[in-house]
Amino acid sequence: MQSDNPLNPITEDDIALYLSHNPEFFDRHADLLATVQLVSPHSRRTVSLQERQAEMLREKNRLLERRVMEIFRNGTENMALSDKLLQWAVQLLLEQVPEAMPQRIVDSIRSQFSVPQVAIRLWEVNASHIGRDFSSGVSDDARRLGGSLTEPYCGVNAGFDVVHWLEVPDQAASLALLPLRAVTSAAQTEQDLPVFGLLVLASPDPQRFASTMGTDYLQRIAEMASAALSQLR
Repeated sequence: MQSDNPLNPITEDDIALYLSHNPEFFDRHADLLATVQLVSPHSRRTVSLQERQAEMLREKNRLLERRVMEIFRNGTENMALSDKLLQWAVQLLLEQVPEAMPQRIVDSIRSQFSVPQVAIRLWEVNASHIGRDFSSGVSDDARRLGGSLTEPYCGVNAGFDVVHWLEVPDQAASLALLPLRAVTSAAQTEQDLPVFGLLVLASPDPQRFASTMGTDYLQRIAEMASAALSQLR
């Protein structure tokens, strides 16, 4: 393989391209493979091509093993979380007093999911529930915030007004804000349903409710809480 132009010598890319298009080259020069010496990235010693290939295969196997273990670990964690979600739903079903449901939701989320701080507020409730703790202290900003959420919000505490619903607002480094949507017409999409409340989860750990986390389970919590609280509207 020669270059016709001395000003444009053969490059490594040219050699790689030639070998990829001419695999029979190594059939014609089988002895060359036995003389190729490479530097191992692990021991920094010189090894044969066969040894280097074996190392690469072992490294690929280790990567595959880690991926399998990660998949297994994620599956186990998801199963444990699903069990917690089911147990939490059972606790909601056991509550027979409608007015006690908001506090039941707060207490059960704290215990079942180990969330340090939880608060809930509802608006547009039945007249008989106006003035209760769960329907008091709701500002216009809080209503607008709840209405603007198309899915649970996860992230840092950006000075939201709803943080003041918590027992210790200063210890809310990260938040999950779950809009509670009224269950009305089945023909409407979930985002079209009116928001009648907000569930606030908070942690002193800035990474507990990171903006990069998935919200599927939080969405399930919001849906079940909304259904359980619909009797107060």
